[in-house]
Amino acid sequence: MDLGIKGRTALVFGGSRGMGRACAQQLAREGVSVTIAARNPERLEQAAAEIARETGIGVGWVSADLTLPAGRDAAIAACPHPDILINNADGPLPGDFRDWSHEDWVAALDAMMLGPIDMIRRVVDGMVERRFGRIVNIVSRSVKAPHAERGLSNGARSGLIGFVGGGARQPVRHNVTINTLLPGVFATDAQARHIRGMMDQFPGKSFEQVWEERGRSNPAGRYGEPEELGALCAYVCSAQAGYLTAQNILLDGGGYPGVY
Repeated sequence: MDLGIKGRTALVFGGSRGMGRACAQQLAREGVSVTIAARNPERLEQAAAEIARETGIGVGWVSADLTLPAGRDAAIAACPHPDILINNADGPLPGDFRDWSHEDWVAALDAMMLGPIDMIRRVVDGMVERRFGRIVNIVSRSVKAPHAERGLSNGARSGLIGFVGGGARQPVRHNVTINTLLPGVFATDAQARHIRGMMDQFPGKSFEQVWEERGRSNPAGRYGEPEELGALCAYVCSAQAGYLTAQNILLDGGGYPGVY
């Protein structure tokens, strides 16, 4: 299928690795001019070069922290008028809510709610004027199936979803959509970091054992691959997806045990 987005521009946060990179790569394959943003310049430069070499599309990059106003300024300076915005940020390590300070909560909100909302604010009016826009927030299945140790993530990401549920219904008449992807367990660095942060719950087991068991316990019998989420993201950004908005789309191999 031709997704009808060749020649569009995209700004992808977290685009140097994992699911963000997979989204950037798939968009570039569709002929989109992509700028990837993250905090590590060396990793960004390498990822941009590799995506460009594989797709034949020039890929820009900018060292920018989604959680900081200065980072969001830098991202917009590098890609002033994106047709596609992918908001994507790592979640905090698991823990016990009794140990989290006010500063911990503020940092979580900046990363997973306030930063993405500010980016939406910065780009949505331009998308409306051009009568095309696709905004995708990469969140987590945990907002539908929360675990206690992920309280910071559950709270902040749920706030973003609540905001989008109302805000996405205004620009859709101008062919601007806002949707959220809810990945389950994926084979990414972030997943490994999450497991390492909760190893005290698995006494006597190695990281490798827990990693294997976690993937095998999914109904699909495996972890998701970032490329699978990237392909879904590209469709949600397509010209054909203009009637899809304010949706929270699960991609978790059947891990969520509910109907709704």
